[in-house]
Amino acid sequence: MIVYLTRVEHFSAAHRLWVDGWSEEKNMAMFGKCAHKNYHGHNYKLFVTVKGTPDPETGMVANAKHISKIVNKYIIDVLDHKNLNLDPSFIPDGKQTTSENLAYYIFHEIAPHLDACELHCIKLQETDKIFTEYYGE
Repeated sequence: MIVYLTRVEHFSAAHRLWVDGWSEEKNMAMFGKCAHKNYHGHNYKLFVTVKGTPDPETGMVANAKHISKIVNKYIIDVLDHKNLNLDPSFIPDGKQTTSENLAYYIFHEIAPHLDACELHCIKLQETDKIFTEYYGE
């Protein structure tokens, strides 16, 4: 029996989407408000889903408090109230800070720190209308 457990965390961060080799007009046409020269921010909602077989004694796939500690140490403390283009060391220089790329990098930042379960999915909600899911593929 495989069971999925999701922990939800929040962070606020600023970023800018911009391709240096493009004109301002092309960047604005592609990225709109996200290309604003002074950056812009989001209140992100991060869903971290793990999977596994529940422990026969505890009935848990993983301890949700332990998952929260990992997510806070490696993600929230690094990203909250930061500039995603400048601050986090796990986002390579020059990579666009789209929710798609962020979900990918968050997944690979968390996965090595889980021992009793497997990371199944990162869902990153950027706005009420936009979210990205990454399954490690």
